[in-house]
Amino acid sequence: VQLQASGGGSVQAGGSLRLSCTVSGRTFERYVMGWFRQAPGKEREFVARISWSGGTATYEDSAKGRFTISRDNGKNAVYLQMNSLKPEDTAAYYCAADRAWGVKASEYAYWGQGTLVTVSS
Repeated sequence: VQLQASGGGSVQAGGSLRLSCTVSGRTFERYVMGWFRQAPGKEREFVARISWSGGTATYEDSAKGRFTISRDNGKNAVYLQMNSLKPEDTAAYYCAADRAWGVKASEYAYWGQGTLVTVSS
């Protein structure tokens, strides 16, 4: 399984970005997909996850109400729509896949490369 993240960029506070992650492999629909982020000097942290069907999604507290995770199993893709961005959202964002329903980075077996999000005040 290979993951490719894209969509990062630089925005001003209050702006929006949509991250995308495409996944190779024929069993994408069997994987839980997650988004994590890592700011300089900090540990990688959970942002959001979505079930294989797309029917269930959970968010880290600071992302609730601002970020939306979604997936398109027909396109082998998962998305993270980020609105009302804040400077503290600045980080490298990573998509991840696993069969388990986890919130820890250690629980995900497959990772994409990071895509950098920079939010200026």
